[in-house]
Amino acid sequence: MVNSELQDVGLHAAQRSVQNLVALAVRGLPAMFDSRSQMFCHKLKKTDSGLVQEGISPRYTIMTLMGLHRLEQSGTRSPVDMQPILEGLLANTDWVQNIGDAGLMLWLAAQVAPDRLGELAGRLQIPTALTRFVDVREGTTMNLAWFLTGVSYYSQVSDEGKKLSGIARETYNLLIANQGKFGYFSHQASRTSLKSALRGHIGSFADQVYPIYGMTQFFQAFGDESALRSARECALAICAAQGPLGQWWWHYDSRSGRVFEEYPVFSVHQHGMGPMTLFALGKASGTNFDSRIYKGLDWIDLRNELSVNMQDASAGVIWRCIRASRLERVHALLGTRKGQEAGPEGLSVLFECRPYELGWLLYGLADL
Repeated sequence: MVNSELQDVGLHAAQRSVQNLVALAVRGLPAMFDSRSQMFCHKLKKTDSGLVQEGISPRYTIMTLMGLHRLEQSGTRSPVDMQPILEGLLANTDWVQNIGDAGLMLWLAAQVAPDRLGELAGRLQIPTALTRFVDVREGTTMNLAWFLTGVSYYSQVSDEGKKLSGIARETYNLLIANQGKFGYFSHQASRTSLKSALRGHIGSFADQVYPIYGMTQFFQAFGDESALRSARECALAICAAQGPLGQWWWHYDSRSGRVFEEYPVFSVHQHGMGPMTLFALGKASGTNFDSRIYKGLDWIDLRNELSVNMQDASAGVIWRCIRASRLERVHALLGTRKGQEAGPEGLSVLFECRPYELGWLLYGLADL
């Protein structure tokens, strides 16, 4: 085959893989829904007696609802009735106790019910949010990124939202202060406590992708090219560190610019958070991240450390992660293990799935 034919074959295979993942999420999400609370559960866990729901989560419900909305936008009907879920979330915001959850609520409303944004922003007291929530003072990266995303989307769809440009700018400044010179974001500001000074510079994969996504939306809302540059810098850093099997690693050191801890490798990073973030940044910046995205997706289907399929079609789930044993993690952190990669004997699959994982999958892949 010539190169163009090989590329076509690879593209078709990738498209089939995405279609299979989307179909699995559509089949699997109803089993994670609790009809009594009109919420999605916290997790679905494999037990000796089958799959069992544990808890409920407004936060995970928001993320899942955004994925289902993206699914319907793509022309496929949601497997659950979204309207009662949305009404329940909008009716009761008492559970919102931090800036991140306030941002997620704005993000959801901007995507699904923009006509409800004004009333929601009033109840959440968005104009004073940066002075009221503890996580702002702690400089928690993920939560600030969610809030920046929510305010930025609000500003994109509403004239009232445009009045929040000052709050968006202040949030962006707090967030960008957590970015190290190598592109990675810390978990939180280092100035807030002894713990943050000692460990706060270590950021998770979530602490990388949510700021990338938030700064991309900040650019879309306000045209700030510096935000796009910072987002791209972080994206290029995580792409350069991507594992040989497409792994998005767990922890990054914002001071040294190195991967701090590899495992667990979470499936949602591979099929959800990585794709949704890099596709959005790629569209805004003109940088093509497709090869990194699809390499990460390949990890789900057999091409991983254990050569297992992380999808369970019969259960309608994608298992949560491949994790390392405690001893293996200690060896990795101390640099005392043999070789460069954790051996299969130290790795295992965690047999549970969380609804937001399938929600972010739909949010990132349903409209491809």
